[in-house]
Amino acid sequence: MIVCIAEKPSVAKDIAKVLGANISKNGYMEGNGYQVTWTFGHLCELKEPHEYNQQWKYWSLGSLPMIPPRFGIRLKQDKGVEHQFQVITSLIKNADSIINCGDAGQEGELIQRWVMQLAGTRCPVQRLWISSLTEEAIREGFQNLKDQSQYQSLYEAGLMRAIGDWTLGMNATRLYTLKYRNNDASQRTNQVLSIGRVQTPTLALIVRRQQEIENFVPTTYWVLTTVYRDTVFNVVMEEEEKDDEKGEKTVKSEQNKTKEKTPKGFRTREEGEAILDKIRNLPFVVKKIEKKKGKEAPPRLFDLTSLQVECNKKFGFSADQTLQLVQSLYEKKVSTYPRVDTTFLPDDVYPKCGQIMNGLKEYFHLMDRIKGQKLRKDKKFFDNSKVTDHHAIIPTGQPIATLSEMEKKVFDLIARRFIGIFYPDCLFDTTTITSEVGDIAFRATGKHITDPAWKVLWNNSTATEENPSTDKNQEEKILPEFVKGESGPHTPDLAEKQTTPPKPYTEATLLRAMETAGKMVEDEELRDALKENGIGRPSTRAAIIETLFRRRYIRKERTSLWATPTGVELIGIIKEELLKSAELTGIWERKLRLIEQKQYDAHQFLAELKQMVTDVVMEVMRDNSNRHVSIAEEVTKKSKKK
Repeated sequence: MIVCIAEKPSVAKDIAKVLGANISKNGYMEGNGYQVTWTFGHLCELKEPHEYNQQWKYWSLGSLPMIPPRFGIRLKQDKGVEHQFQVITSLIKNADSIINCGDAGQEGELIQRWVMQLAGTRCPVQRLWISSLTEEAIREGFQNLKDQSQYQSLYEAGLMRAIGDWTLGMNATRLYTLKYRNNDASQRTNQVLSIGRVQTPTLALIVRRQQEIENFVPTTYWVLTTVYRDTVFNVVMEEEEKDDEKGEKTVKSEQNKTKEKTPKGFRTREEGEAILDKIRNLPFVVKKIEKKKGKEAPPRLFDLTSLQVECNKKFGFSADQTLQLVQSLYEKKVSTYPRVDTTFLPDDVYPKCGQIMNGLKEYFHLMDRIKGQKLRKDKKFFDNSKVTDHHAIIPTGQPIATLSEMEKKVFDLIARRFIGIFYPDCLFDTTTITSEVGDIAFRATGKHITDPAWKVLWNNSTATEENPSTDKNQEEKILPEFVKGESGPHTPDLAEKQTTPPKPYTEATLLRAMETAGKMVEDEELRDALKENGIGRPSTRAAIIETLFRRRYIRKERTSLWATPTGVELIGIIKEELLKSAELTGIWERKLRLIEQKQYDAHQFLAELKQMVTDVVMEVMRDNSNRHVSIAEEVTKKSKKK
């Protein structure tokens, strides 16, 4: 008998149907030589401290650091879990072979491996690796089963992640709680200062942004403009002229900078008024007219983070809500595997794209421009080198009749983005008018879309991250026709302005900051490069944000995220950069990715982890200050969540 172990009952039923295992049993399906059973997420977990050492049951600074000589796993203490585990164990004992049908990712691999280890698996194990739950994908997956040994590095990366979270979370939480909690004995019983490998650097991002806002001192500056033929012209500052001389490459580089640009204007009113008086009665003269043709490629496909960002901006969905919705779309077979961090498709998906498009019947009216044509295949979207285990989130082409209203909104984004990659680039003309009033240069720039191409897909949709405005009149700024050398009167104006503080994080911008280890960038290629050092994984970032809410470290005010006094105090008391630096945590995250790619040794990672935790404990122990953190309300004593 071949035993298949899926990660959820619903997935097990889909697999059982394809395999012909149609007889329902207690905790599994059977038929055609197969028994298909399931877990429901994590049945197993790493052992609690006292299960390694009885003395670790009691919180004491003297017992730190707690580093077991060998980590072990245990079954979660839940009657439903215990029952299902017994079902799985009895099936495994009589199995000729096992097929691991867990979710095709690091976490899915870890979940299933732990169950099989605890059940004492001895028979051969193969791995099912699929990116969607359609019958076609499941059949194709079973025709291409791989030996489980080929996914050993994936398991090792997941194991090191779990051990890392346990080791840092357990030790740092006890360390900071015992060292820095409130000294009022009457309030100490349930006070826990929770520290986590990803949780704490994420909180630090919010606290630092909040402090930047609170400490911001506005700077006043003055902007000079003039109106000629109902067109506003801006004065060209000296810095802009230097940028022009450096050329296009430098301008592109400037766009990649993560810090806010200095406003272009005069530092003093007197400086601005001197220029204003100088030009007030001089004629306006058009000196140069530049016209350039430009194009804009369709927006990229979604990975999980970009989908969460878009849903938060457009619908106000939390990161966790979006994850649940797209997971449901996956389980309903209408979209592909969601927990991905790439926006690309491999070449072998291209031949299937026509069939997928044919299945999107509700969107046929959006395909008029490309009907009857060979589908575009652009390196911006199809690139084998940018895809590892899974590709970008796309539709499967299956019917979507049973979706909820919220699911339809998420699916609509996915479908339109997919259709868009086969559309031509949007074409536009840019006109730049340079003029002079005396020896002072002014400039105005206009844009006219000559072929909207893929932008028609959003004509009936609200503004999005990549398509900020869908109103053509707002997107365009059409200038009147000017003639070189023409001259006339103008109306100059000097306006007082002030610099503005940085904006507080929203869930959308926080997700981007986690993805790039705190560096806020707009350029997609630069963002791809920074993903290697992002903190957390796409599949866990939503849970991290929810954990910060649950621990009362952050709160939401409309769409903005703010740290609570407890969150601010906690970050303030942590002096060890390793615990709160997004950049350093990102480096650690990259090592886990390298383990998965067989480019870094798991044993070395474990040795570095133990040394790091030991150093942190020793450093905090040496602190003789009398600093403390007050906690308004403690929700949970669990400390091993990231």
